Amino acid sequence: MINPEGSLRSFQHRNFRILFPANAASNIGTWAQRVAQDWLVLELTHSGRDLGLVTGLQFLPALLLSLYGGRLADRFNKRLLLYITNLGGGVVALLMGILVMTNTIQIWHVYVLALILGIFTAIDAPIRQSFTSEMVGKSDLANAVSLNSANFNAGRLIGPGISGLLIAWFGTGPSFIINAFSYIAVIIALSAIRDEELHIESAPQIDAKIREAWAYVRKRTDIFAVMITVFFAATFGLNFQVFTALMATAVFDKGPASFGSLGSIVAIGSLSGALLSAKLDSKRSPRFIIAFAALFGVSVSLTAIAPTYFTYMLTLPIAGALGLTTMIAANSYVQTKTDPALRGRVMGIYLTIFLGGTPVGSPLIGWLSESIGTRQTIFMCGVVTMVSSALIYLLLRERLFASNQN
Repeated sequence: MINPEGSLRSFQHRNFRILFPANAASNIGTWAQRVAQDWLVLELTHSGRDLGLVTGLQFLPALLLSLYGGRLADRFNKRLLLYITNLGGGVVALLMGILVMTNTIQIWHVYVLALILGIFTAIDAPIRQSFTSEMVGKSDLANAVSLNSANFNAGRLIGPGISGLLIAWFGTGPSFIINAFSYIAVIIALSAIRDEELHIESAPQIDAKIREAWAYVRKRTDIFAVMITVFFAATFGLNFQVFTALMATAVFDKGPASFGSLGSIVAIGSLSGALLSAKLDSKRSPRFIIAFAALFGVSVSLTAIAPTYFTYMLTLPIAGALGLTTMIAANSYVQTKTDPALRGRVMGIYLTIFLGGTPVGSPLIGWLSESIGTRQTIFMCGVVTMVSSALIYLLLRERLFASNQN
């Protein structure tokens, strides 16, 4: 029997129980592909700049399309939209795998397919986020967000390690194929969801305007402060995909298995943070989020000065835990504090801010790593995250206090 007050209470909802394991399979595939894609770029180009560029291209659509994904979420059936985005992501992964395994892959293929995958991901993310509230209802939403984050990071714990071994044994191709087939699990689970058990708080908005959501966010100092904090933390601090690839290859001269294991080690901390967050529903507030973002920045800077591969491994779980605690708290705060009629569009804004800095941040990090050094670049990213959090609090603390009083 699931305790309705416990950290697993979202599992009392049948639809959530069905989709959760399917998402687990998909998350493992996603992380396997991310590691394989990074290694493939380094094999083809031996360039940190190109690695940053590919990552930037993959997240560029988030800057351009997440808002429209949120608008679609407020206008149309979310489950139907998720069918489309998962099918598209699966096709892209399959095509990448085929190109690699037939030895016809070229770097421009990676650029194009990363961009197309980013389009499906950008549209999918706000729809998936707002669909969570329909599966569990508002009262269990914060808990469901934490469990979904734990799910995502469990995939991050398993996927990179599997991918690293597969790359060492067979090359990068199998990791893309695994991800392609993982999307099938999500499509099957979506088919099994019962519409009558969904918690729909408002009717779809036929004329859903994005500007309404922007006006709403500007008026809500608490949500605005959280979003700005997330922008700096995600753009400069939450770049483990690029950081670990550069540290493993450029600094410690490691192979694919060691590189893949770093992703799993980050996930140990991230998963711990996600599980902890499932018990901290009442602790989530703008001040909590800003404070943890500052601590996250400090931890990122510490990873940059780790003298050996072993000590670097020891710092990663700490940074992962602080980063994920910050992001989970921010995500659930925005979702639970937003008017249900605007939730899809507001989450579109949130994800534009969360992911939208990556198209600029990742190429910049890649370029800086070649210009001033990998360690120096990562250290600087941590400092920017820490200082920006402090400035946001100092500039907005009076308005945040006033909004709490109201």
